[in-house]
Amino acid sequence: MYRKFGKRAFDIAAAAAGLVVLAVPMGVIAALVRATSRGPVLFKQERVGKGGKIFVVRKFRTMRVGHGDPSPVTIKGDSRITGVGRVLRRFKLDELPQLWNVFNGEMSLVGPRPDVPAYYEKLEGEERRILELRPGITGPATLKFSNEEEILGAQADPLKYNDEVIFPDKVRLNLEYADHPTFHGDIGWIWKTIMAAFLQSVKKDR
Repeated sequence: MYRKFGKRAFDIAAAAAGLVVLAVPMGVIAALVRATSRGPVLFKQERVGKGGKIFVVRKFRTMRVGHGDPSPVTIKGDSRITGVGRVLRRFKLDELPQLWNVFNGEMSLVGPRPDVPAYYEKLEGEERRILELRPGITGPATLKFSNEEEILGAQADPLKYNDEVIFPDKVRLNLEYADHPTFHGDIGWIWKTIMAAFLQSVKKDR
């Protein structure tokens, strides 16, 4: 029942409340992004959603426009990231515009992170059950790899490590979540994600 009806109702209510409560902070962030680097306020990119449907994900832009580096992975200390972008990424504030994706029904608060089509083309057989869920802002895989940029930054070949180690592990975790989505579980993942972002920020301040 929760998966069919309750999860979507929870998403609509929480996203609507979030968009209202965070309207002013989001306006401030938008102004800072606009004032400190050339380019649009929002980063938009096509991602794969529920049922394999393509949608446009929205984030506050954290990278410089025209950087010329096409790498699909981001590592710690990446020169493409702006000063404001580093702060937004640190506190996960760049993800806030995705509340609109949630409200529209393209995403959920909790679920597999939406990825680019090239990665979902790698899914085979049972793995494609991930597409039965709306992609989420957070979830078990997102939480486990909340420091993904640091992990990749320590690798000799970040893209290879992402493709051969991180992505398969994310698939495994997302399949486990797909089998047992619950209201209490979703509340738990949201709370754990908030706490992880807070603890990481405290750790970096030391």
